[in-house]
Amino acid sequence: EGHFVESGGGLVQPGGSLRLSCAPSGFTLDDFDVAWFRQPPGKEWEGVSCVTTGGAVPFYPPSVRGRFTISRDNAKSTVYLQMNDLRPEDTAVYYCAASKGCHMNYNSFGSWGQGTQVTVSS
Repeated sequence: EGHFVESGGGLVQPGGSLRLSCAPSGFTLDDFDVAWFRQPPGKEWEGVSCVTTGGAVPFYPPSVRGRFTISRDNAKSTVYLQMNDLRPEDTAVYYCAASKGCHMNYNSFGSWGQGTQVTVSS
């Protein structure tokens, strides 16, 4: 069974931008819808966005809508999360995961990676 590898996190000042990448290891990306989740320190998991195999984006929660953009490049076997106008409350470990459908049910996603830390602080 496969998993994802997330990268691109780091320290950024409020108002800054980061671009996260998610690459599969051991499975084929283009067979799955892919979601980004995040877990702020001491808090519950939160769905961030999801992109279907065809590139549709049916989900952005109000907390990130207008600031974050999910996309995929199947030729490069990579899913991205462009994060703009970052805020301290965006601080979290960010994960990507695969599923059949962008239903955003945490327990039904698989192939989780180890996550990448995003810290927004001045």
